Amino acid sequence: MHTTTIPLDPSRSAAARAPARPAADGRIVRGALMLTAFAFLFLFLFVPLAAVFHEALAKGWETCVAAITDPDALAAIRLTLLAAGIAVPLNLVFGVCAAWAVARFQFRGKSLLITLIDLPFSVSPVIAGLIYVLLFGAQGWFGPWLQAHGIQILFAVPGIVLATVFVTVPFVARELIPLMQAQGSDEEEAAIVLGASGWQAFWHVTLPNIRWGLFYGVILCNARAMGEFGAVSVVSGHIRGLTNTMPLHVEILYNEYNFAAAFSVASLLALLALLTLALKALAEWRLRARAAQPLSESTS
Repeated sequence: MHTTTIPLDPSRSAAARAPARPAADGRIVRGALMLTAFAFLFLFLFVPLAAVFHEALAKGWETCVAAITDPDALAAIRLTLLAAGIAVPLNLVFGVCAAWAVARFQFRGKSLLITLIDLPFSVSPVIAGLIYVLLFGAQGWFGPWLQAHGIQILFAVPGIVLATVFVTVPFVARELIPLMQAQGSDEEEAAIVLGASGWQAFWHVTLPNIRWGLFYGVILCNARAMGEFGAVSVVSGHIRGLTNTMPLHVEILYNEYNFAAAFSVASLLALLALLTLALKALAEWRLRARAAQPLSESTS
């Protein structure tokens, strides 16, 4: 009985004898990418943020508190909260309705609706403010009629609210549409089959499923509403103590070379941004936990 020996391919044997590519290369690349990302964040995020707080406290804590408690600053804070307090609930209701329509129904004009929702992302905020000037200004389409009836839109709270609503329209809807499309409508259809009304299905099935995505969208909407500058600047008239929001008040103080007061009010905006960031991180964590929950339940 003979045995035949098959000669080995030298190239294959050399490749087999060669050591595997070290995993250290992957760790080096990962470390370099992380170092680049952290360096970028440090230079363009943490350093400017630290500079804001440093300049705010440069003349002492008393100066900072006095700038924030100034009557004009308090009026700007109240107006900012008022504009956000009106714009965010309106966009919450619109975003839920729009997401429900887009994710659950097929109808003519669906693509047009999605395009209109995304419109504020592509239009400059200054142009958005100018649109309201052309509509409600003294020489605008509705300006003479509004003046004849004593209705003030521009250079007043209604114009600021309208501009804020416009620039914050997409945030809630754009957060909910992909979430509701990914979840599907099986649970809602099952609830309807079991005798639930449309409102009951929404309240007990849809809303619990989208609550953290809705919370995430509201956080982003509120952050944009409080920090909006361009559109509000066009329609506000910059009337100190009446139509200045916090960003506009910071600009006026800075242009007056009152740097300590400007950075003090800006530090308050920065604190609100950090609070928003913390809430955003909480919402993202809850969304990830909820996305992993069905997988863990199916494997158990």
